[in-house]
Amino acid sequence: MRCVGIVCEYNPFHLGHLYHMEESRKLCGDALIVCVMSGDFVQRGEAALFTKFARAEAACRSGADLVVELPLPWCLSSAERFASGAVALLASLGCDTLSFGSECASKDALARLAAADAEEKTREAIRRRMKEGGTLSWAEARQQVLRERFGEDAELLSRPNDILAVEYLKAAARFAPDMQALCIPRRGAEHDVRAKTGFRSAMDLRESLERGEQISAAIPASAWEVFERELAVGRTRDVHRLELALRSRLLQLRETDFDALPDASDGAGRRLYRMLCSGEALETCVREASTRRYSRARMRRMLLCAALGISAECTREAPPYARLLACSAGGRAWLAQNADRFPIPLITKPAALREQGGRAEAIFKLGASAHELYKLQFVTNDDKTLGTDWRTGPFIG
Repeated sequence: MRCVGIVCEYNPFHLGHLYHMEESRKLCGDALIVCVMSGDFVQRGEAALFTKFARAEAACRSGADLVVELPLPWCLSSAERFASGAVALLASLGCDTLSFGSECASKDALARLAAADAEEKTREAIRRRMKEGGTLSWAEARQQVLRERFGEDAELLSRPNDILAVEYLKAAARFAPDMQALCIPRRGAEHDVRAKTGFRSAMDLRESLERGEQISAAIPASAWEVFERELAVGRTRDVHRLELALRSRLLQLRETDFDALPDASDGAGRRLYRMLCSGEALETCVREASTRRYSRARMRRMLLCAALGISAECTREAPPYARLLACSAGGRAWLAQNADRFPIPLITKPAALREQGGRAEAIFKLGASAHELYKLQFVTNDDKTLGTDWRTGPFIG
C-alpha cells in the first residue's frame, strides 16, 4: 500500500481540502493518507480557529488515516523551515509520496525552481541582490535572481501554494530523495481570496465565521459536526481575549530577548520590541514594525515566538518525535505493522516524553504551554484545566 503524506493546517478543514485528499487517494490507488498538521498556532502567525484536537478529528472523520502534529517551533517558522520540519516527519513515518496543491500544477517547473533555489550559488546571488537592493526582501531578491535563469517560471514564486510546493520539494530532496511528488491543481478561490464560485478559501471561511455568518455549506458534513460542537461550547478563537493573554507574557520580556527570536536578524527583533512598548494593539504593532523587507506574517510569527518562548535554536535540527492526534481504523492497522520501524518515536501518550527528557521533552513543553495559553480565550472555565496537552490521547476513528 502506498503511503501519501500531506502537509496541512486545516484552518478550518473545508471542501477544497477534501478534494485534495480524495484526488490524492484516487491517483495513488488504495493509499494511506498521512497528514502532518500545524497545532494551535499556524504559519501565518495566528492562533488557529479551532484547537488542534478538533481539526485533527475533523480531518480523520473526513478521510485522513493518520494526523500527526507538527511541533510548535516549526509551525511558527518561515515557509522553508515549516516545510522542512513537516516533510522530515513524513519521511520518518515512511511516506513514499508527497501530495501538495499548486496554482500552476506544473511539477517539472516547480522542481526546476526547487533545485536551483537549493544551490548555494543561488543563495549567494540572493544575498548580493539584497545588499544591492537595500530594502528588498529575501522573496523579492530570490524571484529576481531566478527570473534571470528561468524567465516567467520564476513568477510561480509569487503564488502562495507554489511557494510552499517549492519548499516541499527542496525538503523532500534533503530528507527523502526517493519520495515521489504528487502535484494536485488547486481549485476554487485563491489563497486568502473570497470566492465567487467553487471552493472557498480558509481565510474567507475564518472571516465569515467571525462575522457570525454561516459556513457549513463549504465544510464537509463530517467535519462540520466537529466544528459545530466546538462552537456550541465556546471552544474557538477570540482574538481579543487571546491578545490579553499574549500581552501578559510579552510584558515579562526584555529588548535583548527579541534578539534570540527566529528571523530576528538585521534589527527586526528590536524593531518589533520598540513597537510593543507603544501599548498599541498587537496587530497595529505588527503593521508598524513591518517593512518591505520584514513582512507582517514574519512579524506576527516573531511576536508569537516571543510570547511562547521559541528561540532560533529550536528548529536547527529536524523534529525529534511524531505526536499522533487522530487515527482511522486503517491507520491503526498500518501502525501495528510499521511503527517499530520509525527512526523517531511516535507519541500516543504524551506523558511518555517526560521519560525521554532532552530535546524531545523541551520541544513538547513549548507546545503544551502554548495550548494552555490558547485555551484562555475560551468562554467557559471548564476547558482551562492545566496540563491537558500531556494527558490527551489521539482521536480514534
